[in-house]
Amino acid sequence: MPMKIPSSRALLVFEAAAKHGNFARAAQELSLTEGAVSRQIARLETMLNCRLFDRTGSRVKLNPIGARYAQQIRETLERLERDTQSIMGMPEGSTNLDIAALPTFSCRWLIPRLPGFYLQHPDITVNIAARTDPFILAGSGFDAVVHFDHPAWAGMHMQFLFQETLLPICHPALVENKTDNAELNALPRIHRRQNPQAWQHYAQETGIVLDKPAQGIRYDLHEMSIAAALSGQGVAMVPRMYVERELNNGELVAPWPEATSLSKRFFLIKPAETSINNAALHAFERWLLAEIKQET
Repeated sequence: MPMKIPSSRALLVFEAAAKHGNFARAAQELSLTEGAVSRQIARLETMLNCRLFDRTGSRVKLNPIGARYAQQIRETLERLERDTQSIMGMPEGSTNLDIAALPTFSCRWLIPRLPGFYLQHPDITVNIAARTDPFILAGSGFDAVVHFDHPAWAGMHMQFLFQETLLPICHPALVENKTDNAELNALPRIHRRQNPQAWQHYAQETGIVLDKPAQGIRYDLHEMSIAAALSGQGVAMVPRMYVERELNNGELVAPWPEATSLSKRFFLIKPAETSINNAALHAFERWLLAEIKQET
């Protein structure tokens, strides 16, 4: 039985219309007429036997069914584009690995070490995508994920990599001629938005008094917090492994203890089912474990 799949043109038109919430703007993006967009949406709705947009006169609004379908289609189209570009850029006889990882881990630890992997495995190309939140790995198009432990990975193969601990760091000028831990209370603090209680937990663990532990600027990524600390904006709580170079060359200092209770376990998460990229993924896993062991 043939699969019931809309045309790629219909899906692209629907995705654009859903994104803009407006047929005219979707038409402008796709270099079509508004009428052509409307006809494509109508054909898609007929095929699906349901409405994706609510119409009120000449105005349209994505309904809940349409919003859910739009999210699913957007993920599918992004995967198709990623897979197509991957194949287009693949040298003959080579293998591609698609790995999802946390942004700061990718930029500050993984990517700078990949030249060593390519020396050992010149026939394997590792494509890295940033993912800050856990997701369903099956059907995502990724061969594996480097991420912290989470229920989303239930049923997956998980290889432990390292234990991440947080360390308060800052520009050396902020603590010049200061040696007392109590001075931390007087310094501006930098928060990571996804871990808003970190400074409060740190104060409880270390016994360092922080009068208002929630005060301070907030950033989404550790990479942002590190940049803020380097520019002298305050004290950031970041994983030591991301700032070893700056600590060694004196760009940053860490006169306070690590937060052993503020730690996460990181894993290489692999699909439970057999992958056509098993040999390449095993090579990447062996290399990754060797790199981590070398630094611990």
